[in-house]
Amino acid sequence: MNNSNAAINPFDLTGKVALITGGNGGIGLGFAKALAAAGADVCIWGRNEQKNAEAITQLRAYAPRVRTEALVCDVADEQQVNECFQQTLQMFGRVDTCIANAGVANGFNRFHEMTRDNWRGVLDVNLDGLFYTLRAAAGHMVVRAEQGDAGGRLIGVSSLGALCGMPRAEHYAGSKGAVISIMQGLAVEYARYGITANSILPGHIHTDMTDKNYQNEKFANATLPRIPLRRWGSPEDFGGIAVYLASDASSYHTGDKLLIDGGFFIA
Repeated sequence: MNNSNAAINPFDLTGKVALITGGNGGIGLGFAKALAAAGADVCIWGRNEQKNAEAITQLRAYAPRVRTEALVCDVADEQQVNECFQQTLQMFGRVDTCIANAGVANGFNRFHEMTRDNWRGVLDVNLDGLFYTLRAAAGHMVVRAEQGDAGGRLIGVSSLGALCGMPRAEHYAGSKGAVISIMQGLAVEYARYGITANSILPGHIHTDMTDKNYQNEKFANATLPRIPLRRWGSPEDFGGIAVYLASDASSYHTGDKLLIDGGFFIA
């Protein structure tokens, strides 16, 4: 994580490499754009090859001076994660920041009517996928540290839903609550290697995945007035926190959960 420009600009990510799962859209693409603009080389993983290509086109136009690549990866598949992580290392040589952002939300049935497929479909991606991804990244960072190159950033994307009751979405909220606990454990376990671990908790953010909810007039009328900033969040609202957590400025900030929700939770 050494950076000769750190003393001048602690937010300069030149020479660093960031990996973002689910980076081909929504908040993930917001992370990727900001990190690339700050000077980091960026690798995004996503399941949809076309969306990956479209995201890379955007990233290269947005930050043409850095290297940006995409890999097709289903993070629910352990073998795919391991193979894609090795491909990422082959392309970039290292990973300094790993953001486990890939997530799904589906099957919003009443809890007593929820099927195992509904349950596993969410946890396979949101929880197991995070485990496979961060396990690979942590192992890589430990090896580097043992060779004299300490440091790294592990970031898990949780949700406001981890803190609030979410009826008919216990599988989603449970997976996101687990992210917070996992990241706190990683913060303690890997601190000796100079590795930090934190969670980001998005609130009500307007993305393709949430568009249907926010177009629902009843939902919007009930929710938007409860957000003190009186607007939905956007992927661009997550660029600053991504750059901060990936940078040398956050080297003493670990084990935290950073809530980005326009004030909803405290209102």
